[in-house]
Amino acid sequence: MAEILQKDGTWVFDGDALRLTPGRDKNISLFRKALGELVVPLGALAGISFEQGKKSGRVRLRLRDGADPLLHATGGRLTEPNDPYQLIVESDRYGVAEYFVDEVRGALLLDRVPAGPVDTYLLPGPSVPLSASAGDGTASFDGEQVRLEWNWKTEDAKSAAGARVLALTDIAAVEWHPAAGLENGHLRFTVRHAPTKAPPKYDPNAVELWGFRKDPLMALVAAAVQARLTHPAAAPTDADPSRPDVPRQLTAATAEDGHDALLRRLRELGELHRTGVLTDEEFTMAKQAVLKRM
Repeated sequence: MAEILQKDGTWVFDGDALRLTPGRDKNISLFRKALGELVVPLGALAGISFEQGKKSGRVRLRLRDGADPLLHATGGRLTEPNDPYQLIVESDRYGVAEYFVDEVRGALLLDRVPAGPVDTYLLPGPSVPLSASAGDGTASFDGEQVRLEWNWKTEDAKSAAGARVLALTDIAAVEWHPAAGLENGHLRFTVRHAPTKAPPKYDPNAVELWGFRKDPLMALVAAAVQARLTHPAAAPTDADPSRPDVPRQLTAATAEDGHDALLRRLRELGELHRTGVLTDEEFTMAKQAVLKRM
């Protein structure tokens, strides 16, 4: 097991997953505090890096495309203070950071984790129910419905219709975009059979954001909804269309193929151990990781 404890947070790697816990320092963003602890399975990683600086460095995770509903809903637009996949490391802990990165890279290599995209979410997204207030409204999500309520700053024509309730089954897509320069941001829901090009200020299915510190909290709602929508890269399925959040079941053939692959991996590990590439300890850890997947 490898671990880094910093003011910015604590990262722990147990061979199968990384547990990312935000720190309690006053400089930790509201978004990271609200998001809380993340558990990232090894299979969701595309890579890890460590960047040194004069006073501090950063460990960064790179996730596989399509693995995380948060990254999909935000389009990778979360600014640095809100990025849960980077950890600020103080200069006196550079050695620990390098060891941590080496351990994760070694596990990715041993498990032969591909860096390519996936067609199913490997992280669950934020838990529900949840609610966030920013810009011209409040967005709430209970797992089945999104409720948009307006405040005194909402444009009159938009607020005149009252609160907006959207069933999850009516939502085709969700997007969070931060304010940038003179351009306002938004949390926008695309409703099936009702496309619109109206600016967020006038769109009853969008919350307009103006660049204040609570704006990223809306990304939590976006990620929670995204996690329950059909994955954009998923192949067509015959599953019950009234249950879009139910994952496709593995067929017997797929299960057998996976079992055979694990057996081949065990044989490969044994050969690496016999030829001296893997130490006794490395072989034991790698073998246990494979056996867990069986």
